Amino acid sequence: MISIIVPILNEVACIGKLLQYLHDNASDKNNIEIIVVDGGSTDGSQELVKKFENVTLLTSKKGRAKQMNFGAKHALGTILYFLHADSFPPKNFDHYICDEVRKGNEAGCFKMKFDSKHWWLKLAGWLTQFSWRACRGGDQSQFITTKLFDTLEGFDERFTIYEDNDLINKLYARKQFVVIQQWLTTSARRYNATGIWKLQYYFWMIYIKKWFGASAENLHNYYKKHIG
Repeated sequence: MISIIVPILNEVACIGKLLQYLHDNASDKNNIEIIVVDGGSTDGSQELVKKFENVTLLTSKKGRAKQMNFGAKHALGTILYFLHADSFPPKNFDHYICDEVRKGNEAGCFKMKFDSKHWWLKLAGWLTQFSWRACRGGDQSQFITTKLFDTLEGFDERFTIYEDNDLINKLYARKQFVVIQQWLTTSARRYNATGIWKLQYYFWMIYIKKWFGASAENLHNYYKKHIG
């Protein structure tokens, strides 16, 4: 079974669309469970999630790493699939994930494209098909076997941002990461709200800071100051 874990915080604009999409596009609905972990929404997100049958709603302390770890602790599946509320995996996504695990690939993601026609975002998305670590990010979603996730002790909860990449870096170090050559579509809403080049610059700076050993607190402070 695949346990799909979606951390949310005030995602009423997206979460309903995603839950319906997952139901409509899974190849084997009997082989998935959907767990939404809310970090304290005040916009009606929880009430919306409760309208969906066969979706488990959990509440936890705020913080994506904390929320995803909490969801993983309650998951029944042998495969965990972490997904953002505004990212939509390809049709039959569960089949592709199970197929990779059967091949012996215990962790990975899909290649990704933005719902934008801006040339830079189209290029950034196109680059995600390659296995370069610099092209990875949580927006691409992430699958990992429960056994491997437990071995790595889950997401590092010191990170309030960059938690996805921190785990991905550990997987790359173990040479245990694959990019499934199917397109996931994610929202460009943060780029549209902040400005494409401004936000990209901030993301590059976070990546560089982490590369040179910046602490989780330092990354958090930079993010809060420049992105919010």
